Amino acid sequence: MRRTRQGGTDLEQTIIEETLSRIESKIERLIEHAGSSYPDHAGPDGIYKFRQADWWTSGFFPGMLWILYDLTGRERFKAAAWGRDADIAGWFGRPTVELNHDVGFQFLPTAVIKHTLTGDGEALRHGLTAANFLASRFHPAGGFIRAWNLGPDGQPRPGWAIVDCLMNLPLLFWASGVSGDPRYKQMAVIHADTILKHGLREDGSVSHICSFDPESGHFIETLGGQGAAPDSAWSRGTAWALYGYALVYRATGESRYLHAAKRAAHYFLAALPEDGVPYWDFRLVRREGEPRDTSAAVIAASGLLELAESVPDPERRLYEDASKRLLRVLTGAWTTWNDDSHQALLTGATGNRPLGHHVDFSLIFGDYFYLEAFAKLAGWKHRIF
Repeated sequence: MRRTRQGGTDLEQTIIEETLSRIESKIERLIEHAGSSYPDHAGPDGIYKFRQADWWTSGFFPGMLWILYDLTGRERFKAAAWGRDADIAGWFGRPTVELNHDVGFQFLPTAVIKHTLTGDGEALRHGLTAANFLASRFHPAGGFIRAWNLGPDGQPRPGWAIVDCLMNLPLLFWASGVSGDPRYKQMAVIHADTILKHGLREDGSVSHICSFDPESGHFIETLGGQGAAPDSAWSRGTAWALYGYALVYRATGESRYLHAAKRAAHYFLAALPEDGVPYWDFRLVRREGEPRDTSAAVIAASGLLELAESVPDPERRLYEDASKRLLRVLTGAWTTWNDDSHQALLTGATGNRPLGHHVDFSLIFGDYFYLEAFAKLAGWKHRIF
């Protein structure tokens, strides 16, 4: 199979090639099962279940297809990914409460990468429509992008912002670049600063939810959200912060974001258990019987590779080596290579432990970031996030 080699590492190149070949085989089979649907999660049976295109994870499977197309040049992956941005964009004209701040997760891996790779004009339009939608959620008094439309209790939460949204900010940076309008970038920077002030703690751990008064914009409190408690350290949230601030630094060159990414990275790595796979929260009172979260591990692994590109040696090697350690552990014990009937790549992910959703499952975004990390190691340069 043909792969790009722009800056690829020679270290363990055989393992990288072998893993990508296994991923490619798995995704080829998943294309047949998925059809035009959107894989979301797979339980103990290993069979992916699906969501509608308005669900926040709908961009990850197409994103995997675009990465594989970019790496291999195989038209099959391009054809399977092609119409996904239009499919998701169709929900802008339909009744739904699911479209929210996560349009970045939906359109960066579909419309934006499609436009980057092919120059398609419709993809450009869909990406800018999504950026406008995300910008419409900006709260000027509070300086944040509103998160979900409804909270877990089904009630509107116009004053909530979450750490995950750092990963959606590249949609606004991209929109500024292609449109020449700096307002998108300005909103992204303001949101990043607000989370830096209220969501990222001094030790590098994070709060999941920051709550603000929806009228005045004044900060009220932090909430545990998908973490164990307001003062706990949700491991996937720490990974979002690590990766998210590395991306904001890449877009702005402002050192405060590089320092934020480093703080989150150092906390994440220092808090790992001996076997290297994070529990769903780093500050659990008791770990016995509690699940791990491999999705947190692969998000951090890909984020560490992003961070490594922003620093000189020996820091660069530090972050690269840390990423590779995470990937070795996951590839050695948490992959599904020996089970052809299992449609996912990784097991052992945790969606939302406090609500009991998708605990010890396979999750499509975990699979996406696993592929993304190995694609980076192979020299892939057309970054989606």
